[in-house]
Amino acid sequence: MHHNRYDNRELSWLKFNQRVLQEAADPSVPLIERLRFLGIFSNNLDEFFKVRYATVKRIDLAGKSGKKVLGGFNAGRLLKEITQIVIKNQAESLDILASIQHQLKDHDIFIIDETEVTLDQAEFLKEFFLEKVSPALVTIMLNDIDNVPNLTDLKAYLAVKMVQFEKDRLSNRYILIEIPSSVERFVVIPSDDGKKYVILLDDLIRFNLNVIFNIFDYTSISAHMVKITRDAKLDLEGDLSKSYIEKLMDSVKDRLEGDPVRFLYDKEIEQDTLDFLLNKMEIDTTDSLIPGGKYHNRRDYMNFPDLGAKHLLYDRIVPLPIPGLEIQGSLLEKISKKDFLQYTPYQTFSYTVKFLREAALDPKVKSIKITIYRLASVSHIASSLINAVKNGKRVTVSIELQARFDEANNIKYAEKMEREGVKLIFGVTGLKVHCKTCIIERLENRKIKYYGFISTGNFNEKTAKIYTDYTLFTAHQGILKDIIKVFDFFEVNYKIKKYKHLIVSPHYTRTEFSILIDQEIQNQQEGKKSGISIKMNSLSDYGMIDKLYEASRAGVKIKLIIRGINCLIPQVPGMSDNIESISIVDKFLEHPRLYIFENDNNPVVFISSADWMTRNIDHRVEVTCPIYDNDIKQELIETFNISWKDNVKARDFSSNRENAYRPKSGPDFRSQFETYSYYKNKLQAAETKK
Repeated sequence: MHHNRYDNRELSWLKFNQRVLQEAADPSVPLIERLRFLGIFSNNLDEFFKVRYATVKRIDLAGKSGKKVLGGFNAGRLLKEITQIVIKNQAESLDILASIQHQLKDHDIFIIDETEVTLDQAEFLKEFFLEKVSPALVTIMLNDIDNVPNLTDLKAYLAVKMVQFEKDRLSNRYILIEIPSSVERFVVIPSDDGKKYVILLDDLIRFNLNVIFNIFDYTSISAHMVKITRDAKLDLEGDLSKSYIEKLMDSVKDRLEGDPVRFLYDKEIEQDTLDFLLNKMEIDTTDSLIPGGKYHNRRDYMNFPDLGAKHLLYDRIVPLPIPGLEIQGSLLEKISKKDFLQYTPYQTFSYTVKFLREAALDPKVKSIKITIYRLASVSHIASSLINAVKNGKRVTVSIELQARFDEANNIKYAEKMEREGVKLIFGVTGLKVHCKTCIIERLENRKIKYYGFISTGNFNEKTAKIYTDYTLFTAHQGILKDIIKVFDFFEVNYKIKKYKHLIVSPHYTRTEFSILIDQEIQNQQEGKKSGISIKMNSLSDYGMIDKLYEASRAGVKIKLIIRGINCLIPQVPGMSDNIESISIVDKFLEHPRLYIFENDNNPVVFISSADWMTRNIDHRVEVTCPIYDNDIKQELIETFNISWKDNVKARDFSSNRENAYRPKSGPDFRSQFETYSYYKNKLQAAETKK
């Protein structure tokens, strides 16, 4: 049994990533999709090491046990446990990769390495190398320099050992080649026998080592992959009280200038090459040295080419229109009469873009305000906003430049928008702006009328195809006036606003949700109908978990659908008997936050940008929005229930087996596919009504 009330956050996260690995291993998932899940697994792990592992390591280095913030775990012990789990997962992921590559051969897809190249292919690979790869290579001759230049974090390098004859004896030269990220990692080799051949860029470089080093006279040459992950130097994300952080940072700052937290190497590498590198880079063996396979940066498999092999991919679903909201006509006119809900990717994201395009062109629209967290690299959202400025509208964008790992796109567009006259607000000191809102002012009969939308996800065309998210389009003046207050708060941070409709972090989320839970407890005690259903990405805030435990003890039935971290332990007698909890990992990334309170047969329903993590409740600007339209309320409850019935991709947190799939009863019910059917039927019903 658990030795405390909570699951450790880091270990819970690793369990989530194992669910991603389960998808890569699942024979019912199409083969190329399985490769992409391996890429997601790998990418997740990279982020985990940069951020979470580095944080725990800092606590340990400062000589603290960290028990308070790690849910009763000791930092040193936790690091060991993480490393063991990761080594086991890495090994498993390599086996899965080998098995997928083997199965691809049955479909005439061959991933070859430098030893399997035919004469015909050799010519193409030489040309491709000289034209595309060679100009992008950075090659560092290590013997000739004192210090290794700082290796770029998360890039992969080939460590080359060249053996030469010098003055009648053999000597070794060591060289690092940076694998360029500007060239596709998977090079498709043209072929005319109907078979498809793919070579990894690393092997293509190995194949051309003689071209790179033709000025040297050597007897042998070999190249093995190495990769380094540095501490991403991120704050401790509000897990700790300030004074603790400050003490911590001071004691560790000197030692951790972006220190390596993980050094990965191909386990076939010669020992002398490894020793030379570690010595040159001053990495002592206490750092996380992880032996791996021949290839690193397996996150690149996220973008494995589809090779025109439709049968090895999920069927593309066509995102549906929203019943009653024609994308051709005016959206604002329709929204002025009633609220609409968009659920991507089941329904099309185009409404979000169309809303902004229409606002940019409509002469009556005077201003647009929007919060932006992650932009796509080619963003129609950004171009619509620039278009609006050109048409004389006032445009204000609150953009979060520290949206982790997406800084580059955001900064690029921020500069572009600023040049064009968009007014930029860069968040709030000490708080990340994570809410997803937009509001426009339109002059109607000499009065300002507001329109807007509030979402659970980013306004990003690319992720809208794979992340499931709700967006509410509304002209409810009360809700929208609250959104204006949120924008006012960005500009004048010292005034804490009062809100009539929205629940806003960092000031109200904890208390408001506690009041809602208390109401359910009271209803249960008075014999009225009670119950709580929540869908979110992560649940790690101990205060909110305790509140749910309290409701469970009072007899309130609680259903939780949590994709990622879940520190709450369900089904523990006397603590959480009435809490059931599942996680769904499937084709799409489950991303919405949805809160449903039974409220004595009159459900209160919210969509939100906030998970129940300490940072989202206390250290970010988040918006939780009530749903007033009864049809939409019903729709949200129904989509929750569809997810809840999943018995194909749902893992059961209550099970004592790790990531056990939910026990099957009755026919297969796969919630993401069922949700799409639900919306298809809704659309047909609306068509026949016309």
